[in-house]
Amino acid sequence: MKNNNLIQNKITEREFNLHPDLADFGPVISRILSSRGITNKKQISYKLSSLAPISSLNNVDEAIEILLKYKKDKIVIVGDYDVDGATSVSLLIRCLGEFGFENFSYIVPNRMKDGYGLTPSVVDEAKKRNPKLIVTVDNGISSFKGIDEARKLGIDVLVTDHHLPGQSLPNANVILNPNLFDSKFKSPHLAGIGVAFYLMAGLAKELERQGMSNARKIPLKFLDLVALGTIADVVKLDFNNRVLVDRGLKIIRNGDCVKGIQSLIEKSGKNYKKLTSQDLGFSIAPKINASGRLDDISIGIECLLTDDKEKANKFSDLLISTNTKRKEIQKKMSDEASNYVKKFKKNELSSCICVYDKNWHQGLVGLIASKLKEEYNRPVFAFAYDDNDTLKGSGRSVSGIHIRDLLESISNENPNLIIKFGGHAMAAGLSINEVDYNSFRASVSQHIDLIYPDYNYTGDIQTDGLLLPDQLSLNLANRIQEFGPWGTGFEEPKFHGKFHIHDQRVVGGYHLKMQVQPVDGKKIIDAIAFNQQNIITREAIGFIYKLDVNEFRGKITEQLVVDHILQY
Repeated sequence: MKNNNLIQNKITEREFNLHPDLADFGPVISRILSSRGITNKKQISYKLSSLAPISSLNNVDEAIEILLKYKKDKIVIVGDYDVDGATSVSLLIRCLGEFGFENFSYIVPNRMKDGYGLTPSVVDEAKKRNPKLIVTVDNGISSFKGIDEARKLGIDVLVTDHHLPGQSLPNANVILNPNLFDSKFKSPHLAGIGVAFYLMAGLAKELERQGMSNARKIPLKFLDLVALGTIADVVKLDFNNRVLVDRGLKIIRNGDCVKGIQSLIEKSGKNYKKLTSQDLGFSIAPKINASGRLDDISIGIECLLTDDKEKANKFSDLLISTNTKRKEIQKKMSDEASNYVKKFKKNELSSCICVYDKNWHQGLVGLIASKLKEEYNRPVFAFAYDDNDTLKGSGRSVSGIHIRDLLESISNENPNLIIKFGGHAMAAGLSINEVDYNSFRASVSQHIDLIYPDYNYTGDIQTDGLLLPDQLSLNLANRIQEFGPWGTGFEEPKFHGKFHIHDQRVVGGYHLKMQVQPVDGKKIIDAIAFNQQNIITREAIGFIYKLDVNEFRGKITEQLVVDHILQY
C-alpha cells in the first residue's frame, strides 16, 4: 500500500505505576492519570485554596507597594501582542478599575514598528501620557534599554513577566517573575497572565486588610481570562496552572465570563456549558492572536474589556475576519516552507531546521516553526525580513531541548551573531542580521549536537495504549473530559488502534470525515482527521487518536479525532 499521507513512526505506550488510590476510577482513567504522575486524588482536586501562596512569589510585597504608591497617579500598562499579553492587560485594567485606581491606560507595542517588549520607542509613546509608573505584563525581563530610558525620564517601572531571565536583570524598580534565580515559588510555569493574577490577588488581599470589603473576590471574577491566557501560551499545566484553568473554565461554563469570550464562543459554534481547554486553545485563542499577528492586538483587548454584548459581537466579527485572512496567508507560507524542507531526505536533515523567505509575514513565522516542528520532531526557526537588513525569527522546540538556553549558549560563544533574543524552554524569539542567517543556521545545529548528542529525532509517538471496542463510548469520552483540563505537560489522552474505513469524504476543503470500525469490533464510529485528504486503501489502517465528544444539531456522540494515520 502506497499513500503519501501515511507515516511509519514507532508507537510507545506511556509507562505507569497504578496507584491504589486511583483504582476506583476504572482501568482506563486510572492508567491515564498514573502515567501523568498522579498518585492520589488530591492532585486532581482543583481548589483555589490549593494554589501556591501569594506570599511565596518573590517581590510580590514590593510590587503591591509600588502600585499602591501610585494609586492616584497615572499608570501605563505595557502589554504584549499575543493572547497571554492581551488577557494580562485586560485583567489589570478590570481589577485596577474596581480597586479604585484613578488614572490608568495601556499600550501594546506594534509588532512591526516597535518590536517586542518595553522598547525605547514604546517608552517614548508612554511618556506622552506623563505616567509616574509603567507596569509591564508578559514582557520586560529582557527590556534593558527601554527600562533604562524610562528611569532616566523619572518613570518608575514594575516588571511582571514569566519569561526566563538572562544572566543579568534590567534596572526596574521591582521585578515579579517566578523564574528569578533565587525564586522558591513552586509553580515556575505560570504564564504572564498567571503572574498578573497573583499580583492582583495580592493587591486585593492588601486592600481588604486596609478596609476595602470583598476586594479578594474581584480578581477571582476574572479567572476566565486567566484560563484563556494560560492555555493560549502553551505553558506547562502543572498542578497550580491546572487549578487556575479549571476554575476559569467553571466560570465560563456557568455563563459568567466576560462578554468578549462569550461572543467568541458563540460565534465559534461552541457550547459554553461544555467548553474545554482544547476549545480555548484551538478555537478561541487563535482568533484573538490573529489580531496581534496581522493587525493590532488592541482589538482583542477591547473585545475582552467591553461589557456591552453588541460591542463584543462587533469586535468578535473583526477578530474572526482577521483570523480568516491569517489562515490564508499562513497556508501559503506553510506550503512554501514545507516544499523547501521536503527537498531533503529525513536522514539528511540537520538537528535544527531553519527556514527563511523575504516575503513572509513576521507575525506568522512562529506558526510555521510550530508546524514544521510537529512534522519533523526537531527544533525549528522560521525567519521573516524585518528592516535595516535584519531578520526577525521565531523558534519552537521539542521536549528535552531547551530553546532559550540554546540561544544563550550560541550568544555566549559568538556575542555578535544574535542581536537580541528571549523566551522559554519551548519557544523563543530573536533578531539577527540577514548576512548572518547561514552562520546562525550552522551554529544552532552544531550547538544542539554538542549539548544534546543522543537526542532521538525519529518522532516516536507516545500513547495511552489500546482501547477495546466497547470502550470506544460516549461515557468514556465524557469521563476523559471530566478529568481535565488537559494541555502541555498534562497531555490530553491519545490512543492507538487499527480500523477499517467504511466511508470518507473531505469537508471544509481540508478535513477528512470518516466512518470507521475497529478491526476486532462491530460498532461504526465517526472520526475526523484535520488537514488530511482521502486515504486510498482497502486494508485496515492505524490511527493515533483522541476519544472526543461531538455535538452536532443537538445530537451528542463519541468521535475519534485522528492525529496520525499510520502505515504498519
